[in-house]
Amino acid sequence: MSAWFIQKAVSVLSRGGVLAYPTEAVWGLGCDPSCEDAVSRILQLKRRPWRKGLILVSGQIEHFSQLLDRLPQQQKDQMQATWPGPVTWVVPDPGIYAPLVRGAHDAIAIRVTAHPLVAELTKAFGGPIVSTSANPATREPARTLFDCRRYFKSGVDHYLPGKLSGLNKPSQIRDAATGAILRQ
Repeated sequence: MSAWFIQKAVSVLSRGGVLAYPTEAVWGLGCDPSCEDAVSRILQLKRRPWRKGLILVSGQIEHFSQLLDRLPQQQKDQMQATWPGPVTWVVPDPGIYAPLVRGAHDAIAIRVTAHPLVAELTKAFGGPIVSTSANPATREPARTLFDCRRYFKSGVDHYLPGKLSGLNKPSQIRDAATGAILRQ
């Protein structure tokens, strides 16, 4: 991937914009999780109820150190055994990010991705980004750039070109405290 494409995406994120990008299984919508206006825009674009919350993704586990440092070692070991990869973990939220990210929950969902483009993007951005499937509520997640553009047109500030990793379903979601699977 050209450094120019990554720098353009980082610029969009840094100024509070919304980005569409490929992930492991589907196209995603993302933004700076600290920018409440951008998080709100994503929820509006998707017509997603704010109560559901959103996932944060990064290619660098260090980006989640403020969240992981608070956990017992056994929980951290369990999570790190699945990363990088398509497993999202729900952990207690100490209030670092915009409240809309966690929705009506007292926890926040995080994933360390193996997708090389997303890892490169989050490394250049210097932190995690919001990751939610690129689709309006009740519609199938976008699996191509064309589908993504058809759903959102100019509502998205930048479309980062790239390919999906080839998985056929979104990430599994698990509770870090109990290990329970919340979404298969």
